[in-house]
Amino acid sequence: MSCTIIVGGNFGDEGKGKIVSHVAHKDKPTIISRGGVGPNAGHTVMVGEKKFGVRMCPSGFVFPDARLMIGTGVLVDPRVFAHEVEVLDVKDRIFIDERCAIIDTNHIEEDKSNAHLSKKVGSTGTGCGPANRDRAMRVAKLARDLPELKPYLTDVPTEINTALDAGENVVLEGTQGFGISLYYGSYPFVTSKDTSASQMAADNGVGPTRIDDVIVVFKAFPTRVGEGPFSTEMSSNQAHDLGIQEFGTVTGRERRIGNWDGKMARYASMINGCTQVAITGVDHIDSSCFGATEYSQLSKPVKDFLKQVEEDTRSPVTLISTGPEMSQIIDLRDELA
Repeated sequence: MSCTIIVGGNFGDEGKGKIVSHVAHKDKPTIISRGGVGPNAGHTVMVGEKKFGVRMCPSGFVFPDARLMIGTGVLVDPRVFAHEVEVLDVKDRIFIDERCAIIDTNHIEEDKSNAHLSKKVGSTGTGCGPANRDRAMRVAKLARDLPELKPYLTDVPTEINTALDAGENVVLEGTQGFGISLYYGSYPFVTSKDTSASQMAADNGVGPTRIDDVIVVFKAFPTRVGEGPFSTEMSSNQAHDLGIQEFGTVTGRERRIGNWDGKMARYASMINGCTQVAITGVDHIDSSCFGATEYSQLSKPVKDFLKQVEEDTRSPVTLISTGPEMSQIIDLRDELA
């Protein structure tokens, strides 16, 4: 039995989707369930030449043997959900907790028209903030109130805990990043709930004593979409000189690029209870490492950087992404055994 939580340690867009996909194929979980806010977070997964951007479905969908679940604490946009079920062809293996709150079209309209959210905070305009407010006010619709969702409804905590009791592997997938947590991020430039590993466990109804590993994903060069402080931010020209230009999966806005922030990484690791670190984008430190699948193929500058990451986070770096494709990764987790 193993229950692993995977969360982001920066401002989102850390490459969690790829890490979840790799861990899923390697560990073969029977359930992959996502926590987090809702469809305001997009995950990009590349398999060969195919590129998938998902907002509601767990990014571990690329592992075909897992049942996919959306935890109790997640907001569901039924339109986005229906689209992804069809495009990803996961109708027979995806489930929603019946207590998930629903995003209505009026939530989206309010999110886009509210000047504070859309202009100052830089909201994605997907309706999550207003929907979470209505959930707190106890007036939101729940998944069990919508007939079109009836075929997908289940009790996610019961499903997950039963699987763990049976000795099966489970992956709990976080969304967004630590730096925009409602509690621990740069308020008010944050999302509408907590994004830490503890929240992902709670979103899925899994008690803290049942968690075996927390993998925190960091980017070698952190990014941020929207407004808010970013202490290590570099200029757009500097980023382009490094060959880095990225756009948000949901908004399409160009991501702001920064240098490694050891102080933030240490704090994120502490609050998330990090047991292992996954690092992405090391090929931007040294392009000669692009696509490497063995630690011995990494250059000295990259190895020196990884050593610094371990010192900052006080946790071992076990997963090293060397490119966007799912196979471009170095997995050192067996060395911890």
